[in-house]
Amino acid sequence: MAEIVKQILAKPIQLADQVIKSADEASSSFKQDCAELKSKTEKLAGLLRQAARASSELYERPTRRIIDDTDQVLEKALVLVQKCKAHGIVKRVFTIIPTAAFRKMAAQLENSIGDVSWLLRVSASGESRDDEYLGLPPIAANEPILCLIWEQIAILSSGSLDDRCDAAASLVSLARDNDRYGKLIIEECGVGPLLKLVKEGKLEGQENAAKAIGLLGKDRESVEHMVHAGVCSVFAKILKEGPMKVQAVVAWAVSELAEHFPKCQDLFAQHNIIRLLVGHLAFETVQEHSKYAITSNKTNSIHAVVLASNSSNSAVSNVVKPVDDDKPSKVLHPMGNKNPSQMHNVVTTTMAMNGNPKPKSNDVANQSNTAKGDNNGNVKHNPVGHHHQQSLSLSGTSIKGRELEDPVTKAYLKKMTARALCKLAKGNSPICRSITESRALLCFAVLLEKGPEEVKYDSAMALMEITAVAEQDSELRRAAFKPNAPACKAVIDQLFMIIEKAESDLLIPCVKAIGNLARTFRATETRMICPLVKLLDEREGEISREACIALTKFASPLNYLHLDHSKAIISAGGAKHLIQLVYFGEQIVQISALTLLCYIALNVPDSEDLAQAEVLTVLEWASKQPLLTQDDKVESLLQEARGRLELYQSRGSRGFH
Repeated sequence: MAEIVKQILAKPIQLADQVIKSADEASSSFKQDCAELKSKTEKLAGLLRQAARASSELYERPTRRIIDDTDQVLEKALVLVQKCKAHGIVKRVFTIIPTAAFRKMAAQLENSIGDVSWLLRVSASGESRDDEYLGLPPIAANEPILCLIWEQIAILSSGSLDDRCDAAASLVSLARDNDRYGKLIIEECGVGPLLKLVKEGKLEGQENAAKAIGLLGKDRESVEHMVHAGVCSVFAKILKEGPMKVQAVVAWAVSELAEHFPKCQDLFAQHNIIRLLVGHLAFETVQEHSKYAITSNKTNSIHAVVLASNSSNSAVSNVVKPVDDDKPSKVLHPMGNKNPSQMHNVVTTTMAMNGNPKPKSNDVANQSNTAKGDNNGNVKHNPVGHHHQQSLSLSGTSIKGRELEDPVTKAYLKKMTARALCKLAKGNSPICRSITESRALLCFAVLLEKGPEEVKYDSAMALMEITAVAEQDSELRRAAFKPNAPACKAVIDQLFMIIEKAESDLLIPCVKAIGNLARTFRATETRMICPLVKLLDEREGEISREACIALTKFASPLNYLHLDHSKAIISAGGAKHLIQLVYFGEQIVQISALTLLCYIALNVPDSEDLAQAEVLTVLEWASKQPLLTQDDKVESLLQEARGRLELYQSRGSRGFH
C-alpha cells in the first residue's frame, strides 16, 4: 500500500518542482502573476512531500482521486507558466495571457492545497488526529456524501476505538438511508475496517460494525464481496465467544446476508455457524443432554460435567471453566420450578433416545444452565456467587456471564438466532438436515409453547422453511419427521394448538408448516384436518388461501393417503366452505379453493355429501369463468373432476338453477 501511494505521488511532486522552476524564469511582464502561482505551488509541493512521507498512513481511495485531480491542475499550471518565459522581444510582444487565467489557476491550486491538506488530516492516526471537525475538501463540491464516507472509513482504519465506534454508527445511518450509499461504502473499501472492528472493538463498536455489515448486504454482489473479505470466519468467532448483545446483532446480520445471497448458506455452514446458532437457541431452552438428570436426586456441578465431557473426548478443546467451579448447581428444565410439563417430558424422552452421544465441549459451555426459575418461567440467579462476580465477562464462553444477561438481550438473541436459522435453512437440504439432527426442533417446540411472542414468530418461520425443504426431500422428511419421534410430536402438537386457537400472528407460517408435513401423517391422524377446515369459514383471504393450499397437500394424489384425507375433509364440512369460497371468495382464494374442491371430487366422486352440496354444479359454473380457468393446469384439473362426478352422480341428485 505505501509503495503504491508513493508511486501515485511521484508525478505531481515532479510537476510541482517544474512549475516552481518555470515561474522563476518568467518574463518581467508576468513576474508578479507567476510569483503568486509559485507561492501556492510551493505550499502544495510541501504537502505532497508530507503525504509521501506518511504514505503508509494514507487512505488509498481518496488519495487516488485527490492526487489525480492535483496532477491535472499542476499540468495546467506548468503550461501556463511556461508561456510566461522570456524568449526575446517578438515572443514577449505577441504573448497575451488574460489576467483571469492566472486567477482561475490560483483558485485551482488553492483547491488542491485544501484537498491534500484534508487528506493528511483524515488519514492521521487516532493519537495525532485533532478532535475538531474536519470539514469537507473542495473536491467534495460535486459529491459531498462520498467525502463523508471517506472520512468515516479513514477513522475506522486508524482512529481510536471510541472514534471507530462513532464512525461505524455513521456508516450504519448512511447505509440505512440509501442503498447507493451502501454501495459506495463497499466500493470505497469499508468492509475490511468494519470486520476488524467487529473482532477488536468495544461492545458498542462491535454492535455498530455488525449492524453496518448486515445493512450493506443488500444484493448478491455486495454479499459476495463481504464473503471474500472474510465475514464468515469473523461472524463464527463472535458467535463462539463474543458478548451476547453482539452475538444477537451478528445473528441478524447472518440472516440478512443469507436472505440476499442464498449461495452463502453453505459457506456459513462450513464455518460451523449452524451449530453455534443452535447452541444459542438451546441455551436455557432445553437441556444439553439426558445425563443432566433433571429428575435425579444427585446434584452435578457444571464443572464436573465439563470435565467428564473433556475426558471422554480429549480432542475437543475450547472448554471454558465456569467461575463457580466448586459450587454444585442443578440443571433445571426450561420452565423453571414447575412440575414437569408434557413438553418437558418430551424433551427428556428425546434426549434419552439419542443414545447418550458425547456432547461437544463448546456446546456444554454454551448450554449449561446454573440458574433457577420462578413459577413464571423467569430466570432467577443465585445472589451468592464468587467474590469476583462483578467483574465477570459477558462473553459467549462465560456461562455465568450469559446467565447474568438481562432477559431482553436473551430474548433478542433467540429471536435473531431463529431468524438466522430460518434464512439459512431456506431451500437448503444439507443445512436443514444439520438443524434437524441437532436439538433445534425441540428448541422450536419449547419456544412456540413458552417463548416471548417475537421469538415464537421467528421459530414458526424457521419451522415453515425447514418443513418446506422436507416436503421436497423425502430422505430428510423420513429422517427428521418420523411420526413416532418425540421431537416431531412436540412440534406437531404446538402447530396444532396454534392453528386450533386461530388467534395468533403465527397462524400462516404454522398452517404452511402443517401443509408441508401432510405426507408424514398417518390415516388415523386426522386431528389436523378439522382446524384447517375451520379456517375456511369467514376468515381473512390470505388465511383461507393458505388453509386451502395446506389441505390440498393432504388431498393431492402425491399424498399416499389422499383418499382418507379427502374423506376427512368432507366429514369436517369442508365441501360447503369451499363452495362458498369458489362462489364468493376473494380472487386470491377462489383458485386455491377450486383446486382443492377438484381434488376432493377426483378422490371421492361417489360421496353423497358432494352430491348434496351440488359440487358438480359449482364446477360447471367455474368452468365458464375466465378468471378461474386462466391457468392450464387448473382448467385441466377442473375438466377431469367434472368428468369423474358426472360418472358417479346421477342427474336426479343434482339441482339446476
